[in-house]
Amino acid sequence: MILISKLSNRDMIFSELIGELQTELKRDLAQIRFLLKKNPALGYNRIVEIGKEVGKKYNIKLVVNFPKEGRIDEFEMYGKRDLSLIVDFERKRFPIDRQIIKEKALAILGNVKTEDAYMYENKEGVRIFDDNWKIDILPHSVHIWTEFDEKVTEFCDWLMENAYQMKRL
Repeated sequence: MILISKLSNRDMIFSELIGELQTELKRDLAQIRFLLKKNPALGYNRIVEIGKEVGKKYNIKLVVNFPKEGRIDEFEMYGKRDLSLIVDFERKRFPIDRQIIKEKALAILGNVKTEDAYMYENKEGVRIFDDNWKIDILPHSVHIWTEFDEKVTEFCDWLMENAYQMKRL
């Protein structure tokens, strides 16, 4: 068994990032709703802009996704699910063993499935999933296709610190 360090309270980058994203989206919600009614593409573009602005502060390309029809109209869920965080597009390998990521996922998220993914051209990745959602973890990015409950948030905070080695500046 590989030892896994406990996440410190000071490096909760994901928690901070999504908190700020949610605040900014809520602040502009009236404008977003107006734009979505007038022209859905303009409304979506404003959401994307807000994600980029927030992500830039963390040196991350932050993409707010709406993978299923109708989700863009679920305003109360903005910034609370379905995000992509591109950390470093050049990275092809994790700084830690994939097995550590899988073990940490099981320890925090409980009864989930883990598997190696995207294993081609000297690249690596991990997929964490159950019947209803998934998290795709690549050396350069993480794609979270679920709602951020307490456990998912804790796991993503751990990922930011350990798999992406992000620290508070």
